[in-house]
Amino acid sequence: MQIKGVLFDFSGTLFRIEDAGSWLRAVLDARGTAMEEQDLERYARRLTAAGALPGGPPPRRIPPHLAALYASRDRSAPLHREAYTALARQADLPDEDLYGALYERHMSPEAWQPYPDAAEVLRDLRRDGTPVGVVSNIGWDLRPVFRAHGLDELVDAYVLSFEHGVQKPDPLLFRTACALLGRDPADVVMVGDDRRADGGAAALGCDVRFVDHLPVAQRPEGLRALGLV
Repeated sequence: MQIKGVLFDFSGTLFRIEDAGSWLRAVLDARGTAMEEQDLERYARRLTAAGALPGGPPPRRIPPHLAALYASRDRSAPLHREAYTALARQADLPDEDLYGALYERHMSPEAWQPYPDAAEVLRDLRRDGTPVGVVSNIGWDLRPVFRAHGLDELVDAYVLSFEHGVQKPDPLLFRTACALLGRDPADVVMVGDDRRADGGAAALGCDVRFVDHLPVAQRPEGLRALGLV
């Protein structure tokens, strides 16, 4: 196919969140709170198992009383915050104020790192005149992350679930993104890491291509290998 537009997922596709240990350490350092390294590692393991870090590993087990909330977490900012702070409480941290501070930290540009080839691929698409959109299941505004890392100028449109009240794989998000790019879905490629959520674009006729949600150092050329440019 001749690619006339490309849509990208955010987390695990263009950017990767820091690990739970770095996440917790950054919050403790910002608060001037000391914690023994062995305790920090123990709490980080608990947070990881709980799936408390947005963009990180999913919960190993979702408590039944949180199942409905977790399933709809990306439909609004309040639901997103409520879901992830509730998951974090499964880690039984020593200070109640840490739950809110951790949530705030994950939204900061410093918590995110672009994949090594993200800027190159986005610049090549811009050079070729191919419009780019970001379609994300998320509960907060990720635009500052792109701006801080110098990638915002390479994105033509953002379609974020919490701003539309629906989540991928709902075709509304992909249809909206294609319309903002001025492209027919049949001429658009959707790139993501979630077979179910990002695969929803196929219902509109988009070509869907996947990357692996890996640590940044382990995926240096995952985007470049897709043949987008």
